Amino acid sequence: MTVTEFFDPSRWLDPANGPLYVQFRKRIEAGIASGFLAPDMPLPPEREIAALTGMSRVTVRKAVAELAERGLILQRQGSGSFVAPARPRVEQSLSRLTSFSEDMARRGFRSEMDWLERGLFQPVPEEIAALSLQPGEQVARLARLRRADGRPMAIERASLPPDLLPNPLAVTQSLYDVLGKAGVRPVRATQRISSVNLGPAEAELLGVAPSAAGLRIERISYLPDGRVVEFTRSLYRGDAYDFVAELRLSES
Repeated sequence: MTVTEFFDPSRWLDPANGPLYVQFRKRIEAGIASGFLAPDMPLPPEREIAALTGMSRVTVRKAVAELAERGLILQRQGSGSFVAPARPRVEQSLSRLTSFSEDMARRGFRSEMDWLERGLFQPVPEEIAALSLQPGEQVARLARLRRADGRPMAIERASLPPDLLPNPLAVTQSLYDVLGKAGVRPVRATQRISSVNLGPAEAELLGVAPSAAGLRIERISYLPDGRVVEFTRSLYRGDAYDFVAELRLSES
């Protein structure tokens, strides 16, 4: 595919699919995710993109500005716009029970988040079963978009029994810090990891193209006495994480 063919609006533009700048932004995201728009590759000048797509320069400028805010495009004064350099993947150990904030701090990244949901709610059947909740009992729920140095990394949804986290609003950064101060930090966990294709809403939050590869992780964490303290369902960018486990030869 040539650059002209990539920007050809007949291949991706549909008046029924929303604002032009959003569709163009998603086209660029898809090109980056597929590798067609490679790291450090310059984008055509704004006026050339406008001519190729039939969109106004204002529309092109708005889409590129959003891509720059997401860290996918770099705008260099006097040089134009470039696809951002490839970022190193994060290695996540499967043998340590740590929080996202702790993981990022250990690697020298700045941990940030956007709250998606936080409070006490009526539990869904999956939460009732995982946390052994009693009839009529609420669930403490935390849902957030996790970032590292501004880059969206994961969507994390944690559910806890309300007696262990009676005030979800007390969690402003690290959930494990709050649980540790209350004496109910988990000491072990089981995790299930599976591959998924991200839906439109999740892909939008993570800054990748719809149907991009992702990792779904379900984790159940336990207190020393065996009680479940946390049920977490997370979606990770497939291009950002490598999960590493240490294996030892059995002595049997």
